Amino acid sequence: MKLATLLAQNARRYPDKVALVCGDRRLTFAGLDARGNRLANALAARGVGCGDRVAIAMPNGIELVEAMAAVLKLGALIVPLSTRLAAQEIAYILGHCEPAAVLYSDGMRPAVAAALDGLPEIPRIVAGAPEAGEEGFSTFLETGAAEPPPAPPAAFDDCMIAYTSGTTGRPKGAVATNANLVIAALANVAEWELSERDVVLATTAMAHRTGLSRLANAIAVGCRLVMQPRFDAAGALSLIEREKVTVAGGVPTVFRMMAPEFEKRPEAAASLRLIVATGEVFPVPVKERLRAAVPHVGLYTFLAQTEAGYIAALRPEEQEARPHAAGRPIMGVEARAVDADGNDVPTGEPGELLVRCGEPGRAVVMREYFRDPEATAAAFEDGWFRTGDVGRFDADGYLYFVDRAKDMIVTGGLNVYSKEVEIALIDHASVADAAVVGVPDEEFGEAVAACVVLEEGGAATADELIEHCRARIASYKKPRHVHFFDDLPRTGTGKVMKQALKKRLAERSSA
Repeated sequence: MKLATLLAQNARRYPDKVALVCGDRRLTFAGLDARGNRLANALAARGVGCGDRVAIAMPNGIELVEAMAAVLKLGALIVPLSTRLAAQEIAYILGHCEPAAVLYSDGMRPAVAAALDGLPEIPRIVAGAPEAGEEGFSTFLETGAAEPPPAPPAAFDDCMIAYTSGTTGRPKGAVATNANLVIAALANVAEWELSERDVVLATTAMAHRTGLSRLANAIAVGCRLVMQPRFDAAGALSLIEREKVTVAGGVPTVFRMMAPEFEKRPEAAASLRLIVATGEVFPVPVKERLRAAVPHVGLYTFLAQTEAGYIAALRPEEQEARPHAAGRPIMGVEARAVDADGNDVPTGEPGELLVRCGEPGRAVVMREYFRDPEATAAAFEDGWFRTGDVGRFDADGYLYFVDRAKDMIVTGGLNVYSKEVEIALIDHASVADAAVVGVPDEEFGEAVAACVVLEEGGAATADELIEHCRARIASYKKPRHVHFFDDLPRTGTGKVMKQALKKRLAERSSA
């Protein structure tokens, strides 16, 4: 079952129904399908085919969704690039996936141009006024024929590569299939009672699997998708009121920021029946604040990963009784907590979370890491995917998230791997050693804290190191706090003892 097929079917079923809303622009299902056909045929005429990669670097918007629809129709793989990535990060991803074409907004032109420098010439399609070597999005699309492109082989199901950084600091490309996204969308029919009558607000960037999953909901179910190009709390509530949004999706930080708006104008959320959130632990005080502000709105929180997909969920009726739980595994998903030897830990004890749902790529778990067989082999054990997260189960089967075994920090719902930031810090001439940990943050859940040892005779200020990182990694990954130490606590094997380091930071903060 492919998303492109579902889009074509819903274009016939609901031709005049609005499928997408972004700002003042609206597009029907028939319009999206037709423009997707034209763009797909235009790309095919330039040599893009089934199995090729197409990189897309655009903010949320109509052109972004049209580009994704076209790639799906060709059986090519969407490689979404966050508009927050630095040029060096984009260069690595493009060099690794070797795209057959790249589509981007004019705001991403400098980063994309720098990333493509030295790579083979490929079509460059820009949403905006084209410059030398570029083709304008609208003009390029109109060169494509209107009829549907030839369908890709039924056996080929890959549809997306989502790059997510690993503990080595180099991004890994998680290959998601049509089945991954369609099954998750159909699970929401049961879990959220989602139907073609719903209007879904996506506050998450489509460059992430969570955002693309909201698009998959619209394509598979036939509901309307409403997007913001850039999140704004007051604007989001106005959109809910204007478009009569029924389901609002995002990360807990989004709803933490929206809570004051709900309190000021609860009547604007009259149409809203459900808030769905993932990406980090949802703070209980924020749950209580939302419940008081908009008591008619249910809260559905769930645990998901780029690689593992949709794992566990806590339904609205469970929120008060189990406010700290991540929930129970969703239908069809098996989950275990194991010790270092792979044995199940006793109920209530923490262990690494392993999940499976049939063969990789056939349900919710990714198929593989792109061009990385070693990482793929390490990620799977007898069909179980090793999430790298630590969790525990209670006697009733509820999962509680404990920690991230891979040193990942989640700030504002965005993943930051400490190793990636450490590499950027150590690249500074005055830095001898560095370690990065997450520290509590009232606004973003967690903040990135850098612990730095300077070279003898070296000099650097906190602001200088933050700016140094900003030039090398996405801005949201840069340290929010920088602390200087004479040394870092290490084990006998040389590993930094991060819990001891966090204790030092806590002591320094209290002092």
